Amino acid sequence: MGKKTIHVSDFTGTVLQQDDEVVRVVVLEHPDLVAGPVQLDATPTEVESIDDAALDVAVVEIHDRHGGGEPRRVVLTASEFDAMATDVPMAQLLKTAERVRPPKARKSAEKIDYGTLEHAGKPHRGRVTEEEARLVREQLDEVNKRLADAGVRQIDPTDPEHALRYGFPDAS
Repeated sequence: MGKKTIHVSDFTGTVLQQDDEVVRVVVLEHPDLVAGPVQLDATPTEVESIDDAALDVAVVEIHDRHGGGEPRRVVLTASEFDAMATDVPMAQLLKTAERVRPPKARKSAEKIDYGTLEHAGKPHRGRVTEEEARLVREQLDEVNKRLADAGVRQIDPTDPEHALRYGFPDAS
């Protein structure tokens, strides 16, 4: 038994032939969109009118006390927004307005302190501090249990590399 896949337009349900051009439409924002952007398939003729129907809009963020610390995003027609500028034309106002810098990216992860019992002995490329080495030597059973529970290599004080790294007496 074989399987056959039939592609249809999401807009009209029209069956798309294998040699038909398929246009991908990504919906970024819509009042009924609840879980992020979605993708729809269509034919070129089905989306021809999208450019003609497009609105000139202004998308603004309002930063005030009503958002609980978060800005409110508002979409309005460009002409409605332009009418708000009564002293200077909006086009001129936008050219001379202060630029907004995008927020600086946050570090993806906080720096791990290997000098704590929670992280001591975890494999890492950095230098082992005296505090980490002391914790590993003094609480080796607890450190190894935590490492084993995490599925990470355990510390062997007889291994020359581990002995050197954590300051165990030379096993030779």
